[in-house]
Amino acid sequence: MEDFSFQNKTAIRFGKDRIDKELHDAVAQFGHNVLLTYGGGSIKKSGLYNRVLAALSDLNVVELSGIAPNPKVTSIRDGQKLVKEHAIDVILSVGGGSVLDAAKVIASAKFYEGDPWDLIGVAGTKRRYQIAQLPVVDILTLAATGSEMNNGSVISNAQLNMKLDSFGPQTPAVSFLDPQLTYSVSKWQTAAGSFDVFSHLAEQYFDRATANDVTSGIIEGMMRSVIKWAPVAVREPDNYDARANLMWGATMALNDFASLGNANDWTVHPIEHELSAYYDITHGVGLGILTPRWMKRALSTETQARFARYGREVWHLTGEDDLDVAQRAIQATYDWIKSLGIPMTLPGVHINDDTNFVKMAQNAVRVGQLDQNGGYVNLTVDDVVAIFVASMTTDGFE
Repeated sequence: MEDFSFQNKTAIRFGKDRIDKELHDAVAQFGHNVLLTYGGGSIKKSGLYNRVLAALSDLNVVELSGIAPNPKVTSIRDGQKLVKEHAIDVILSVGGGSVLDAAKVIASAKFYEGDPWDLIGVAGTKRRYQIAQLPVVDILTLAATGSEMNNGSVISNAQLNMKLDSFGPQTPAVSFLDPQLTYSVSKWQTAAGSFDVFSHLAEQYFDRATANDVTSGIIEGMMRSVIKWAPVAVREPDNYDARANLMWGATMALNDFASLGNANDWTVHPIEHELSAYYDITHGVGLGILTPRWMKRALSTETQARFARYGREVWHLTGEDDLDVAQRAIQATYDWIKSLGIPMTLPGVHINDDTNFVKMAQNAVRVGQLDQNGGYVNLTVDDVVAIFVASMTTDGFE
């Protein structure tokens, strides 16, 4: 178990209809000039947009709409202009993790004079910036990224075919989590978001740290919760218990709590970011396709005990042979992902050739330092290409 420090200052407002009573004061405590950020028209169709404006009727609200999934740096640039021109005091993000990721970077872009892409990526490496940041309040409408309680953002640059992590100085100030707001989320996005949550947990579970049983046990419990409730939410979109467990699970999976005492960084996310950067596919779907193939690649005599524990504690598998249990656990993972309605091959998301595989693999290895103990097991460019190739078919799983 590694040494660690932990602090998280986000105030969570979890539960039904707290927006109408508490949103105004949560925002107004930071000032009167508000930048409202959101994506497409879903918040208007649901009535949430009108609820927000009613709550903020005595404040000066400027809007930035059209923030896309896999948020683009173009939206960050537009937001930077608005926060400077209107002397914005606080940003209110209404939507999923993509909208919130953009809001966090815009919050710092107010205090930056250059191109905000500088805050995201430098020569294809991760960026941690420590400049000032406006307070961010958010209303979450999709359970997936956990962005509501961490300081990270993932931003794409379509011109450069890059999708990169960046980390700012603060987590959101206040996050409103009302599971009812996720009732209208489609089956596709529910499945993708659920696996995004599971992937966050898996990335932190398969770790080189030893004897980190407290964190491991916490993650195993959260994994079992996602496995249980994701199919219910796909089947019964207005099931409050399912939506509530997925929403809180998403938050807890990525507020740093599940990484305490860990040793290494992540592996599948930097690989999937290349798929999203080049093909703009749904992030959680890409993770669902890649993860079982990465698991097979990572399984060895050195790692089979960890995979076997995963099989026994998460999937309730039995047996004395670690390798056998580990292999069945990987198959169980694949079968569960498929049961959610996620296509299990790259051609299933319209990636039909290997034209960009080498370039994507090179970028993933460099950004994630995957060949330098950056992840659970070292991966070379050839290893990552092999994962992409394996993801073209269902060979070995069906």
